[in-house]
Amino acid sequence: PPVGVSKACSSCVRTAGVKEACTQCDQFVCHNCSRLCSCCNAVTCALCSTIDYGDVGEQVICNGCSIFQV
Repeated sequence: PPVGVSKACSSCVRTAGVKEACTQCDQFVCHNCSRLCSCCNAVTCALCSTIDYGDVGEQVICNGCSIFQV
């Protein structure tokens, strides 16, 4: 992208940095809307992750890691 052009967050439409993109769907997400996977530490958006309310508390699981969860 040209210098000075910002990207919009796919969730809230706030400005997101060029490096802030979901690793699952490549949509831009701002710092407030991004989630960090508890398994692989990947940055994901709300659509590409779920929150597991298990015995150890809330854990964010990306779609890639969720297939390995029982």
